[in-house]
Amino acid sequence: MPALANKSYFNYGGQGPLPSSSLEAMISSWQKIQELGPFTNDLWPYLSIEIEKTRNELAKLCEVRPNRIALTENVTSGCILPLLGLPFDAGDHILISDSEHPGVVAACKEMARRQSLIIDVLPVKNLREGISEKNKNEVDLINLLEAHLSKSTRLVVLSHLLWNTGQLMPITTVSKFLSNHPLKPYLLVDAAQSFGQIPLGNSAASADIYAFTGHKWACGPEGLGGVALSQRVLSESSPTLIGWRGLQHEGISFDNKPNPFHSDGRRFEVATSCIPLFAGLRNSLKLFASEGTQTERFKIIRKLSFNLWKELNAIKGIEPILQGQPPSGIVSFTYSNNIKSIDVVKSLGKKSIWIRNLQDPDCLRACVHIMTEFKEIEGLTTSLKEFL
Repeated sequence: MPALANKSYFNYGGQGPLPSSSLEAMISSWQKIQELGPFTNDLWPYLSIEIEKTRNELAKLCEVRPNRIALTENVTSGCILPLLGLPFDAGDHILISDSEHPGVVAACKEMARRQSLIIDVLPVKNLREGISEKNKNEVDLINLLEAHLSKSTRLVVLSHLLWNTGQLMPITTVSKFLSNHPLKPYLLVDAAQSFGQIPLGNSAASADIYAFTGHKWACGPEGLGGVALSQRVLSESSPTLIGWRGLQHEGISFDNKPNPFHSDGRRFEVATSCIPLFAGLRNSLKLFASEGTQTERFKIIRKLSFNLWKELNAIKGIEPILQGQPPSGIVSFTYSNNIKSIDVVKSLGKKSIWIRNLQDPDCLRACVHIMTEFKEIEGLTTSLKEFL
């Protein structure tokens, strides 16, 4: 990974660095397409194989059948394309957490404006237990759901891993809880920070919309992601951004058939994609798989994040956002003496140490991955002390 050769990198939650071999896989794919001819009968079988190999790989990681996967460009499109096609009635409620990404929040607000829906807020920002032996975070979350769900709630929007505080949300537990609600609300999960980092288990399979990207923790190229969809979303949500890839046949739009679209995840795919990206993402996923299972890699990440969290906790003037051990590679923290977070980022950047500042809550975020070295964590904490 050339991007790691000259810096200490702690921004995996923003974008992961691309391995050299993944770049080479993309270049090789581009060359293959040009050799076959970018629009010839010899090319189509190659493109179909690339697409389905990638779909199958993502389905395997999400532990769902391939027909439930739609290939997208990023998390936002994975959330929004099926979301906007769901059948809502005026007066229905949307319950969205106070720790969602602005892109998803804006989409929900605009949908509510157009369809006269009501938005309620689920306050999860202050769930900051970290890893809790007594599952206090899980109990608190269910209590919050009980308090904020209304009899008219039709959709719940909740990230698997909160991008600001780093707290992990028990998606399978939430799904089971919602199944007992009279309306059985849809569950939309932003998986930007979980895919490529956390063993997904039944989380993707339990959600109705589980949207992820390949360019963050999976260290793939930007511009390629996916979404795992429940069978009821495939049955009940209508395509919203229409293109030829969503059709059963390209010419079918002129037939009299009432539903010309695919019945599986492809109904939410739009048009031409950059196929070489598929080879790049698969190569990055293969590299990670060679470093151990998802569970084994996650143990390494947690060990590193706990080390960073302990070091930060020992620095007077710095306060980690989470009270206990971080459940993932995200470690957020604040300064206690009115120091501007952007000034910290700029100061560290001059030393080739890269973290990120966030606005809500106002904090700094450092992300560790299996590539992170203990000496980099030591360099980060030493520089933070010096800044104080």
